[in-house]
Amino acid sequence: MTGRAEIDRQRQQLDTTFQRAGGLQYDAELLSDFARLLCVRVSGFVEQATIELLIEYARIHSDDRIVRHVDRNVRRLTNLKTQRLIDVIGTLDPDWQRELQAFIVDEYKDALDGIVALRHEVAHGRFVGVTFSQVRDYYRRIKTIVNRVADLVIPR
Repeated sequence: MTGRAEIDRQRQQLDTTFQRAGGLQYDAELLSDFARLLCVRVSGFVEQATIELLIEYARIHSDDRIVRHVDRNVRRLTNLKTQRLIDVIGTLDPDWQRELQAFIVDEYKDALDGIVALRHEVAHGRFVGVTFSQVRDYYRRIKTIVNRVADLVIPR
């Protein structure tokens, strides 16, 4: 499966999960539990999308040895807050780094950095008072970031 196809598959799974959770609007406690779970899933989506895009870029532009090297090394990408994402993409092309730096500002930066911070809180067993609506809004913005990264790394 290609990088974009895998990202689309993951996005569809997350979209479906958000739709199911949205139907729980009358059970605030369960919806809050879903919001915490979705923090982890959305943060993981950014990481996996970035990994898939970098591997696909290597497949398109490099021989098998480079692809294996990239595959082994990018699988360790975690905690992709804004600056780390920009830096990782910037290792491929400084113009892409500048474009992302200009693009991921304000509400996009808040969403990406916020979802990673929430994931850490959840993963370390801390109570997180996050709403489903907040996570859904973050996810909408994060999908835009992932689309922008995809368009830079693997143009259609």
